[in-house]
Amino acid sequence: MIRFLGKIIWRFRGIRVFALVGKSGTGKSFRAKLIMQKYSIDLLIDDGLLIRDQKIIAGKSAKREKAYLAAVKTALFTDKEHRRAVRHALERENFKRVLIIGTSERMVYKIAEALKLPTPSRIVRIEDIATADEIGTAINYRRVQGSHVIPVPSIEVRRNYPRTMADSVRILWRKGMGLFRQQEIYEKSVVRPDFSSKGRVTISEAALSQMIMHCIDEYAPETSIRKVQVKNEPTGYRITVFLDVPFGSPLAVTLHNMQSYTIENIEKFTGIIIKELNIIVSNVTETPE
Repeated sequence: MIRFLGKIIWRFRGIRVFALVGKSGTGKSFRAKLIMQKYSIDLLIDDGLLIRDQKIIAGKSAKREKAYLAAVKTALFTDKEHRRAVRHALERENFKRVLIIGTSERMVYKIAEALKLPTPSRIVRIEDIATADEIGTAINYRRVQGSHVIPVPSIEVRRNYPRTMADSVRILWRKGMGLFRQQEIYEKSVVRPDFSSKGRVTISEAALSQMIMHCIDEYAPETSIRKVQVKNEPTGYRITVFLDVPFGSPLAVTLHNMQSYTIENIEKFTGIIIKELNIIVSNVTETPE
């Protein structure tokens, strides 16, 4: 109820949420200013930070984390104190539009939910504002250099996270034409977080399967799990679970709630993104007399 009321208040204030979505390393943070300029957006939420006018207002950077999974959790605002600090900062700020950056639609929805913001009303994909060559170059740079971009000047990064600082980039922004043409210079910081040099941390299929089996058994102990298939993709995990269900179970309601319960708990305690969880009923068993 509190979360619902929070969203109503934001809508009453006329707050509109935008999202920029793209795979890791495709240059989202680098191009965030383009979106903010085009749609007159006041605030930016990127990798655990709340940013305004190239200054960090609140939050902590996921780039500061030593492990990849910890970085994902930070970006999703799973820590209570981190989440509360950013919420309070949002309540203090005078704004009408905010941009959330994420690797998937599901991720930006989760961030909006965590911060009690309205659901994003407009989603821009990185492919809409960058060419295939530009995206390929960004991905290669991330893969080879292990470098990430924070959309604030280097002095902001040095002040908050001096150990991650690697370099800075100045961007010349031109707008208007003829006598009305203006130029502005924006600085973005290139950082090299600890987790990027140590490789991406993933969960083994066996461990993830055990966690899924535990969640399902905890939610519906009367069911029997036949098999769990796990597929790890760049945008998240695709999981298929095969079940035996006792005769007379309300399948539609039970399976839907079981799916939501499993996804919520796995993502909460691991920080991974589950892109898809399919539950297939292999057999309907007779209820013992």
